[in-house]
Amino acid sequence: MVNNTAFVFVKPHANTEKAREVVKATLESKNVKVLSEGLISGKEIEEKMLIDNHYYAIASKATLLKPDQLNVPEKMFSEKFGKDWQATLKEGKVFNAKDACTHLGVDSATLNTHWAKSKKAGNLVKFGGGFYCGLVDTLEGKEPIYVMNGFFMSMRSAFVAPDASIYYFVVEFTEKDLSWEDFRGAVLGPTDPATAPEDSLRGMFMKNWKDYGLTSEPNVGDNAVHASASPFEALAERMNWLGMDPASDEFGKLVLKVLPKNILDEWSKDPQVTYGLVPIKKSVFDSLEDTDAGYCLALLGMMWSQSGGAVESLFEDLQKKA
Repeated sequence: MVNNTAFVFVKPHANTEKAREVVKATLESKNVKVLSEGLISGKEIEEKMLIDNHYYAIASKATLLKPDQLNVPEKMFSEKFGKDWQATLKEGKVFNAKDACTHLGVDSATLNTHWAKSKKAGNLVKFGGGFYCGLVDTLEGKEPIYVMNGFFMSMRSAFVAPDASIYYFVVEFTEKDLSWEDFRGAVLGPTDPATAPEDSLRGMFMKNWKDYGLTSEPNVGDNAVHASASPFEALAERMNWLGMDPASDEFGKLVLKVLPKNILDEWSKDPQVTYGLVPIKKSVFDSLEDTDAGYCLALLGMMWSQSGGAVESLFEDLQKKA
């Protein structure tokens, strides 16, 4: 049986020496083995666009792609703003969030403030999951512009500030000792730390944030610790944050028997995939959430075969590892 391997990191707002010690000790006390650990600076995160790739579905619209590269539902844009999408593009009035900051001469916090005003005024349209366009027309002396995912730059700034950093742990645990669902629910704790069990990581940070050296109480956005939602997401995160070759990784080798390398690269960005005997369309990460490694591999094989791919049997490989 292949073990579960996850990627965990202490978020920038919580990355103190005491916090790292607490996270490591807590993981090890709950049958989670730390395989490696280290610091990644805000400078490296910025230069390699690591947080952009981590939140690819959101960031692709905000920083990685230009508006003319996006699949924008033109009718929805026209119905919301009374403008023709193609004409508005040609007029140079549509920007991703990163370029909007440059064009307007503002920082991420200021853009986020005006994005919030646009939202309150009803000047946003949602094209799909994590895909928004907003009319920003509240900056004095600036022509109104249309911005893609304007909220993301504020999120991003916490990771790329000069004094920012994350501290990561690559960890391993067996399904027999700890299921992935319990790893996330009981060891990590739910997204909102206010609802987390007191002995979970997020619950401990909520209760002891002053003792751990944090400057403010954790909340849903700044909830101290991140952990992968599935073995596949963990593989994608190790590839992104650590530059890991999947062929050098135990779980990665098995995934490459299920998925061609180009599909692994594509699916690591969490696209929507259509699969099933009665077809459904769902994101890759959501489809695999809280699965243990063996079941995750089986689901990947099913998803790929039913989305048009041919899958090599993993039976013998998995039996060898049992």
